[in-house]
Amino acid sequence: MGRSRRRREPAGWRHADRDRRGRQIRTRRIYTARVAFPFGSNPSIYRSLPYDTVKDFTPLIFAGQTQNLLVVRPAMPIHSVKDFVDYARNNPGKVSYGSTGIGSSNHLSMELFKSMTGIDIVHVPYKGSAPMVNDLLGDHIDAAFDNTPNVLPQVNAGKLRALGVSSTARSTLTGSVPTVSEAGVPGYEVTVWFGIVGPAGMRPEIVRKLNSELNAILGMDDVKRRFQDQGVDPVGGSPSQFADHIRSEIQKWAKVVKDANIQPE
Repeated sequence: MGRSRRRREPAGWRHADRDRRGRQIRTRRIYTARVAFPFGSNPSIYRSLPYDTVKDFTPLIFAGQTQNLLVVRPAMPIHSVKDFVDYARNNPGKVSYGSTGIGSSNHLSMELFKSMTGIDIVHVPYKGSAPMVNDLLGDHIDAAFDNTPNVLPQVNAGKLRALGVSSTARSTLTGSVPTVSEAGVPGYEVTVWFGIVGPAGMRPEIVRKLNSELNAILGMDDVKRRFQDQGVDPVGGSPSQFADHIRSEIQKWAKVVKDANIQPE
């Protein structure tokens, strides 16, 4: 007797409701993923990725962004971005800064800062923000860029000194702290962003529908409030705008990685 074989469904399909004759209707699963800052820098940090950042995804929406805050330990004789640059120039190779690892937003924020100011400071990578901030509080390293919400409590308590925010506009969270650009490094800008993508080849009508729904969600008062409580500004916009942002981030960090001679892993 021959064995009956169960027909395998194509990847991504599932059975759903039945039609009027009782036949099952196949519907397609739509997989989405949340992507963030490393999505734009990873192509330059890693020799081989299991995906193509541009070709293998469909950008759906630029969801939100925050900024990094440049901080130093209070014992440093530094009270401004200009002071920091001058001190580093006068003490080449003696100032240390922390990051949450190679290719992280705080690592590349400082590497961009270094390339734009010509300073020579030493990178100390950590496995996460908490140990980095702890060593900064313990005077084991001198400075760092970190997501504003991560270090704001220590700044407000006087345990760290804030010099500048990495975005082009001042943050409502940090009051009078200037941007790095206005404080002495014109044109400097880094945003820590995140968004949502789908698989490559999504039908345009589905992309438009999802984008419309996501924009509506980002516009809800309670969603905006939750974002802002975490120091994140909702962005929104069209899929093409998010695609342009991803491409510009890839180009920007490729240059920074090359200029800093960061060797791909």
